[in-house]
Amino acid sequence: MRVKCVMCDEIGQLPDNAPLAKTLRNRPIHTYMCLSCRERITNKTIARVATGNFVFRRSSHPIEKDF
Repeated sequence: MRVKCVMCDEIGQLPDNAPLAKTLRNRPIHTYMCLSCRERITNKTIARVATGNFVFRRSSHPIEKDF
């Protein structure tokens, strides 16, 4: 299955029987992000959390209180 990263528009290949490929086929709202973009966002988020100014915003849904 051909996939396109939503951040950098890089075209990639996924095996047709991979769980992610099935998810992308059956639920079009889900998007694909390549590994390099995923790592970049992870590193930037970790750096923001380390500054101490990062606050996780949670919804007011009753299930969120269990977390």
